[in-house]
Amino acid sequence: MRSGLAAAALLLVGALSACTGAPAADKPAEAAGSGRRAPVSVSSCGVTTTVAAPPSRLVTLNQGATEVALALGLQNRMAGTAYLDDAVPAKWKAAYEAVPVLSKEYPAKEKLLAARPDFLYASYSSAFTDKVAGTRADLSSQGIESYLSPFGCADSKQVPPASFQAVWDELGDIAKVFGVEPRAAAIQKDQKQELSELAAKAAGKGLNVLWYDSGTKTPLVGAGHGGPQLVLDAVGAHNIFGTLPGGWKSVSWERVAAADPDAIVLADASWDTAQAKIDYLDHDPVLRKLSAVRNRAFVVVPFSESTPGVLLAGGAARVSAGLGKLHPRS
Repeated sequence: MRSGLAAAALLLVGALSACTGAPAADKPAEAAGSGRRAPVSVSSCGVTTTVAAPPSRLVTLNQGATEVALALGLQNRMAGTAYLDDAVPAKWKAAYEAVPVLSKEYPAKEKLLAARPDFLYASYSSAFTDKVAGTRADLSSQGIESYLSPFGCADSKQVPPASFQAVWDELGDIAKVFGVEPRAAAIQKDQKQELSELAAKAAGKGLNVLWYDSGTKTPLVGAGHGGPQLVLDAVGAHNIFGTLPGGWKSVSWERVAAADPDAIVLADASWDTAQAKIDYLDHDPVLRKLSAVRNRAFVVVPFSESTPGVLLAGGAARVSAGLGKLHPRS
């Protein structure tokens, strides 16, 4: 599942996967002299959302949103979830299984409303259409507030430049809505430290890498301004299509063959597995001669670790480990 992930500049700042588990309860900020939390507002994709109190019946409509919620320990406030691209990480498996799954993909509007959500959170603008949840304005008029990941804005001009800081900003917005800001701060601190260590290790230094996302006739590859580029920068590798704009681009196999990458990162998704891509490369008379294919220089990364989100730093760690095995340094 993907919507537009246009983005421009990169900002490489720090670290690996979030420490989650079951965080201790955080005390929401209180309005001065009231004993109650003051209303809080967050903005995304041109829409400002204000909540008077932390929502108690959150529904997440895409895997990226679900993982942010689980990373922040919000599973006890989730009334439902939907639409996975790949498996939820083992560290959140128990928490995820405690949340009702409304649908394998997007739920029917009637089923979604039957869950009685008071807050909807999605990674892609396709969730907030009349065919799915309805527009954010219509939902708000029904007392259901919402948040759309800035990376999933329908208007590409509203999408922030891809960076780890932008990922942490989204995490911070959700933490603010639910009154768990210390949890987001702890995740950011840990990830900055881990990314700093990956940068020092530079496991990808000197390697020309293809990020192969999906497709066979015209492969969709990691371009210069999205999650794949952030990961490859984090590990010191060179993206053979890093000069192309956007997060992903369709290219020709002739361009891939001409670049002859040293290694190939393969996105593993339910709708296009890494093994299916390897099989295609192995059976194509031209592509099987690529250096990376002949040398079995493959690194497999779950799709959810290739998009800007709470797992992106974990993707950087996975790619670093994989490239380190392919290209060990003394």
